[in-house]
Amino acid sequence: MPLTPGVRFLALKLFAPCVFVLAILTLTTNPTISHSYPLLWAAPFAAMGTILAHLTYGRAGRSRAVRKAGARQIPRAPSRWLGGLDLLRKILHSYEQGFLGEAFSDLVDSMGPVFNIRLLWQDKIFTVYPEHLQIILATDFKNYIKGTDFCFGMNSVLGNGVFNSDGKMWSFHRSMTRPFFSRDRVQDMDIFERHTERTIGLIKTRMAEGHAIDFQDLISRLTMDAATEFLFGSCVDSLSCSLAYPHNVFSPSTQPTQSADDFTAAYNQAMLQIAFRQRVGWVWPLFEILGDKTVKPMKVVDRFIDPLIEAALAKKARGGHLSASLLDELIRSTTDPKLLKDEILNVLIAGRDTTMSVLSNVIYLLSTSPDVIARLREEIATFVGPSGRPSFDNIRQMKYLRAVINETMRLFPPVPFNIRQAVNDSVWPSPDPTQKPLHIAAGTKIVYSVMVMQRRPELWGPTAHLFDPDRFLDERAKQYISHPFRFLPFNAGPRICLGQQFAYNEMSFVLIRLLQTFSSIALDADAFPPSARVPSDWSGQPGRKGIEQVVPRAHLTMYTSGGLWVRMSQEPCTSS
Repeated sequence: MPLTPGVRFLALKLFAPCVFVLAILTLTTNPTISHSYPLLWAAPFAAMGTILAHLTYGRAGRSRAVRKAGARQIPRAPSRWLGGLDLLRKILHSYEQGFLGEAFSDLVDSMGPVFNIRLLWQDKIFTVYPEHLQIILATDFKNYIKGTDFCFGMNSVLGNGVFNSDGKMWSFHRSMTRPFFSRDRVQDMDIFERHTERTIGLIKTRMAEGHAIDFQDLISRLTMDAATEFLFGSCVDSLSCSLAYPHNVFSPSTQPTQSADDFTAAYNQAMLQIAFRQRVGWVWPLFEILGDKTVKPMKVVDRFIDPLIEAALAKKARGGHLSASLLDELIRSTTDPKLLKDEILNVLIAGRDTTMSVLSNVIYLLSTSPDVIARLREEIATFVGPSGRPSFDNIRQMKYLRAVINETMRLFPPVPFNIRQAVNDSVWPSPDPTQKPLHIAAGTKIVYSVMVMQRRPELWGPTAHLFDPDRFLDERAKQYISHPFRFLPFNAGPRICLGQQFAYNEMSFVLIRLLQTFSSIALDADAFPPSARVPSDWSGQPGRKGIEQVVPRAHLTMYTSGGLWVRMSQEPCTSS
């Protein structure tokens, strides 16, 4: 039986202290050894002295490196508790119970756009300065990797896939996937049409019953079905499973849990667990002493994916015709089942989770902005018509629709936080040009938040917290988006999202079809579970917190706590 993450962690971390204690106990309880070999007394203390000297020399060495580079240390966020536990507690609270990202936003307000947040005796540099993100993601890309700690925490779910690898392995996965996202493939709307039609039918049925629908759950099913069909050539058919009813409505009898629901629930559970590992940092194995908490959900995921991979490999072995799915495209490059599964799961996260997050947040923001809905429907009527099927050319012409999607991703980027690790010592420009540049030591973890950056008023103006699609169309566009690294919903540099155009097409297609059918969208406050409602003390707070009508949360991607319960009114789409 393999050791659990927690037991393995304790064995590695406590080995040296245990040897030290054992040596002392042996010497104190065995007088023969003590008298015969007096120099042995010095050995454990000499070892401890060596460790302390190494730590002291390391600090002195870093100080010398900073002076040699003509730089300065990055300011450290103050903490009151040992190991920065007060800061860690505040960060975890903002993720799990408070307002997402508030802990970091507050520190940016008091410390500036870059600071050292030392957690559990480990330096972590946090930055939202666009010039720093440009260095990390593009100009000095090879010096900033995911790192062994990040990859170790994600490995039980993501394996060595494109989002959880560096160097040659990352290049290999990237090269395997790139050909699939050709122009012809990303313009194929047939998959979107099939699943969107079913989704609209489910909304109509629920509205006819007189109850709200959880749009987040519904759109997660659509994107899961579309993504799995696109990737595997076979979808999980989650749209066929029973939909939840609001907590305050007596639910009609439903079918037993179905395999598609099992797959989705297990997939989400695995995502939550690996996200938790990244938040607590290097001590995460201590929370999994009794066992790896991703094993159970991943067994369910594997039960779905493994047969698909086996069937595709068998088809190739027989000389059968390979389909247009990503899985069959990958099989042209490798027949290693582990490599195939790792890459498929990584791309599934990109193809399903991010698109679901954005579409759900678009609908949320539209529910607060009926004027935007009216303007979108007019644009749809002009370019597509009241019932026409959107084409790639239609979507490309619809500037306001693109602005709505971009503005949503500015406020609610699908991946709000990310992490890198410096390979070598480096120097960053100081946000304050009157001060020395900033020194980054080799091995330092770097956290950056696209969400926090894209809401900063110094970068996006005094109305940065408001939903205003026109900021991507009027004169503000040149002012606020002049720096290409201020707006990064799809990452940037060599790791930029390969499926960016595919995502824009899917999101645009779904929104056009929805707004051809429905003329209004409204949140149903009573349908939200009491535990997922906005706390009363958020009202009147500055920024998004004071106006938010849902509770944002995140694992690897953003979502709404308790679902997004809405009502929609049906009316044909016509131009004025």
